Parts: sequence; C-alpha cells; structure tokens
Amino acid sequence: MTAVVLCNWRDSRHPEAGGSEQHVETVARLLAANGHPVTILCAKVAGCPADETRDGVRYLRAGGRFGVYLGAAWALLTRRVRPDVVVDVQNGPPWLSRLVTRKPVVVLLHHVHREQWPIVFGRLGSLGWLLESRVAPRVYRRSRYLTVSECTRAELARQGIDPARVTVAYNGTPERVPSAAARSGTPRVVVLGRLVPHKRVEIVIRAAAALRERFPDLGVDIVGQGWWAGELAALARRLGVEDIVTFHGFVDEQAKADLLARAWVGALPSVKEGWGLSVVEAASHGTPSIAFSRAGGLAESILDGQTGVLVDGDEDAYIASLAGLLADRERCAVLGRHARAYASEFSWDATAATFSRVLAEVTGRTLAVQENAGIAGVLERAVPQPATAAL
Repeated sequence: MTAVVLCNWRDSRHPEAGGSEQHVETVARLLAANGHPVTILCAKVAGCPADETRDGVRYLRAGGRFGVYLGAAWALLTRRVRPDVVVDVQNGPPWLSRLVTRKPVVVLLHHVHREQWPIVFGRLGSLGWLLESRVAPRVYRRSRYLTVSECTRAELARQGIDPARVTVAYNGTPERVPSAAARSGTPRVVVLGRLVPHKRVEIVIRAAAALRERFPDLGVDIVGQGWWAGELAALARRLGVEDIVTFHGFVDEQAKADLLARAWVGALPSVKEGWGLSVVEAASHGTPSIAFSRAGGLAESILDGQTGVLVDGDEDAYIASLAGLLADRERCAVLGRHARAYASEFSWDATAATFSRVLAEVTGRTLAVQENAGIAGVLERAVPQPATAAL
C-alpha cells in the first residue's frame, strides 16, 4: 500500500470550501477505499477536531488561512505523517513541500490564479503571482503536475512547465440527487458556488436589474455562502432587485437539486475556473450554463452552442447572451438535454484512476483504483469536439 498525503488549504467542513475540496476528498476516499493510507493536511475549522478520520481518510488540521502552510510543513518535518508521496494542492500560494520532504511531490493545480490575485489581495497580488509563476515552477521543476483541464495545461506551459510533466484528470460529475421539482414556468436563473469576489456574482445581479422589465417574472436563485455575501446582498438592495434575487445561503443536497432542476439556466460569470463543478452538477439536472469563454476550464466543461453558452466579450455581452437564452425556453431545454448527456461521461472513478496512475509512476508503487465498466476513453472523449449524433 502507498501512503498519500495531500496538502489542501481547506477541507469540506470549512465554511469557504468549494470545488477543490470536493475534488480532493472524492479522490482521497476512493484511494482509501482501495486500501491506501490517505491523510489530508488542512486548516483548522471551528468545532472540528485537529485529528479526525472520516470515510477512511485522516484529516490533520492546523493553522489558519496562512498558518496552515507552516502546519503542513511541520507535520512533514517532524514525521507526524510518513508519506510515500505528497500532493501539493496549489490553490494560490504554493506549499513548497519539496523543501521539507525527500519523498516525491506531485502538484495538483486546478487553474492558474493570475487574474484572482489582484481581486483578492489588491496590491499584494503581484507578490502572490510572483510566487506562483516564478518561484513555484523552480521549486517544482522535477515534479509531475495534475490538472483538470487542457486549458490549464496550456497556461502552465506558458509558465515554462513542460506539458509532458502535466497530466489532465478531468473532474467527475457529482452523483445526481433525484428531484421531483418541475422546471419553472417562468424564466429562472441559478447561481451555485462560493460567494467571493472572483466569482463575479455581481454580474448576475446587475443582469437581473437590466432584464427585469423585459422579463417581469424573472427570478434569480443564489446558492452558496462566502465572505462576500454581504456585499452582494447590499448590491441587490441598491439596484432594487431584492424582490427577485433570493440568497439561499448553504442548502442541503435535496434543496440544491430542486433549485437546479427548476432553473432555465445556470450562470457562472467567474474570472477563472479549473473546470466548474457547478456546470456539470446543473447539467445533470438538464440545466445548461452560461460563462465567459476565457475563464479557463469552463471552455471545456461547457461546449459552446451545444451544452451551454460561452461569451466572448464583456459584461454587457454576457447580459445580452443571458437575455437571449431566457427569451428562448426551447433552446434552453435542448441545451439542457445535451448538457445532461455530456456530464454523464465524466466519472470520479476515471479521475481517481488517472490520479493514482501518476502517483504510481512517481513512486514506482502500484496504486490500484477500481474503475466502473464503460468509462474507458472518457478523458479523451471529454475534450471539446464538434457536435455528435449523441447530442
């Protein structure tokens, strides 16, 4: 068996958890289910123990937003954890685990953060981008990389990272929670994700203000939580759309499924996404999504004009494209059917199998993960292609 340690900023119990945590923990559970000792080093969470085992995965929590990096380094240096391989999940600042362990280190990077740094950290963002784009590639110059889209692999190449060292393991589609909710009879938009500035939920709120006269029955559901929620609610009040924009906060899986099933379209105007799990989650309920074409992996999780819409241009172009969708319910339905078929091609078993293959190559050990029958070739087929008969 191969002991795997994953350094991740947060775990799924953290109030700011998102798609990265879902990816990491799903793969970790699959590895653990196949007998491999798996530990996730992550930040402290109020009300959660510092050392906890859940679903076969050990969680060691230490430090806060930045102290977690020191906590992980200390755990490796003092051999509190004894890995055969370390996975640095780079969600901005690099962990630099290669400096504190002689074991192989693999970097899992969902997307390049160039655009997010100034949004989240202001002037300090330039320092963060220096760490990510200059320091990290030097420290990890002998390491393998995993990522979740060809778009990210291409961006890494522009940082001087040889594409031959980067393996793409697409995200799986979350298991669909059945919903008895009927599609809304009136135009309805859903936003699903963390409420943070770089998700740019403001664009959807401004769209609601711009389109409410054209679509008097328009409704917008914002599902998720985050430290930017207050700013978004204040914007809705200033624009006078608090009556048609509903902030649901955190909801359980059934409520989330019902909201996705009722919506005509999912809106994700994010600056950058590695893949966009909310896209395929909405798709599993027959709901197409609209995003920006230059937002990283969203150009792969959405096939433009087939499973959703990718917008070239600015906020005005985004609002105009959203209006076009809301004006054509039948088009939304067709895109939604195609989106559901496309999303069904992506399996977490395939993700974990690719993940474990890379770990096996760097350690020289076998990391078996059982794959479901019928998913061979999914990763190859997942790269955007022209419309097929299946769509």
